[in-house]
Order: sequence, then structure tokens, then C-alpha cells
Amino acid sequence: MAEYWNTVITPRDKLLAIDWKEVWRYRDMYVLFVERSFKTAYKQTVLGPLWFLITPVLSVIVYVAVFGGVAHISTDGTPPILFYLLGISVWGYFAACLTGTSNSFVTNADIFGKVYFPRIIMPLVAVTTQLLYFCIQLLIFIAAYIYYVAIGTDLTIHWQVILFPFLIILLAFMAVGTGMIVSSMTTKYRDLQIIFAKVISLWVYITPVIYPLSMVTNPKLHFAMSLNPVTPVIEAIKYSLLGVGQFSWGWLAYSAGFTVVIMVIGLAIFNKVQKSFMDTV
Repeated sequence: MAEYWNTVITPRDKLLAIDWKEVWRYRDMYVLFVERSFKTAYKQTVLGPLWFLITPVLSVIVYVAVFGGVAHISTDGTPPILFYLLGISVWGYFAACLTGTSNSFVTNADIFGKVYFPRIIMPLVAVTTQLLYFCIQLLIFIAAYIYYVAIGTDLTIHWQVILFPFLIILLAFMAVGTGMIVSSMTTKYRDLQIIFAKVISLWVYITPVIYPLSMVTNPKLHFAMSLNPVTPVIEAIKYSLLGVGQFSWGWLAYSAGFTVVIMVIGLAIFNKVQKSFMDTV
């Protein structure tokens, strides 16, 4: 007797294909995963969601004390609290998206083996969850900014501030593209998880987060650090909101081009690996 099925799940042949209609059909699961990630982040903790506020504040205090008070690293005349708070928030968003995406296969292996849904949802969940955290931290920055303006601190906002959403999206896609490459490789080589975690922890020091790019006076070193695709984005954000840093359309175009390339490569590898992911992991 012939068997008939309502739905047949087969791997996709096109490496760059994303069925956005299918992703939309599973939007309820996407929302459920976002809520789960947000609620369980500090589950069974005394302070709960307050950690979203406490963590960046503690980090800023340490940075101000160590890099500002002890190392006397310049902040280009900007109040250190604003300088470090903005840098930590933006870099933290990028690093968290990168980590969440790079672990999407391994950390969700049990779910992938029990129920079907578009695998691309998990990187999207990581980006969305971290965006919620980033918005909370951004409110702290806005409150601190208003305080410094109220006491008469000279701060400059340039018109490029309208590019802020685009710059954050650019960082998100850069993180997703890189993370998908790493997540696809870690399904077979788990050592890469440890190595990549170290890479991220060191990456921040070659990015102008705790220091301004202007203090790098060596032309060759300055150029090498600008090749870091995150550098032009963070510098542009600092320039638009704080009036310091370096804004360059050319270097932003470079970061955007890098993001497009890394997204194409990441998506192709991600789609290829997910066909046999459960057999490998």
C-alpha cells in the first residue's frame, strides 16, 4: 500500500538559498526561543534582570580605574565614562552575537535532533536577544550622556548619528557571517570553540574600544588596525555620538564589503554543513 506524506523535509541544493517564507511560518518558534534566551540568562539569580544594567556599569568602573586612572590612556577629551560605556556596549553586542552564532549548532544539538525548523533561526535568535541587551545598555549611555550635557560638558553630536542603526546592523551581519563559519567548523572540530573564544578575548585589544585610534601614531600600525573590519564601524559610532574618532566613507565601505563577503561564505558553509550536521555532532 502506497504511503502519502503531507510534508517532506529534504536538504536544500542551493548553498545561498534562504526560504524566508518558511522562516516566517516558524515565527512563533523564533519568538519562543528569543523569550527563552532572555528569561534564562539570569534565571535563579537574586538580582535577575538588573544584571543587564550592573554588568556594563561594573565594567566601566574597572576600565576607568585601570586604563584611565592607572594607565592614563587618553579618551580624546571625552569623559571616560561615556567613552568606555559606548565602546563596551558596542563591542559587547558584536562579541555576544559572534559567540552566540558560533555556538548555534553545538548548543542546540538536542533540539535539532528532535524537531524540525529552519536552522537559520538560531543565529537570528542570538542577534535579536543580544540586541535587547544592547538596547538596555544604550539607555544607560543615554542617561549618562544627558547628565554630562546637564552639567555643561562640551559634547558634539554629528549628523552621521543617523547612520547609527545601519552601523549596528552592519556589526550584527558581520558577527553572523563569521559565526556561521565557526559554528559549521566546530561541529567536527570542538577545539575550535576554545580557540575562537580566545580569539574574541584578544580581538578587543586590536580594536579601538578602550583607547582611541588617534593614539596609534605609527602609520603602518594605524593602517593595520584599520584593516580590522570592526574598527571603522566603532570609530564612526564614536565620531557620530561623541565627536571623537575618525569617520571615513572609504573605510566604512571596506567594512560593508567585508560583511557581504563573509555573509555569503558563512551562509554557503552553514547550508552545506546543516545537511549532515546531526550525523557529525
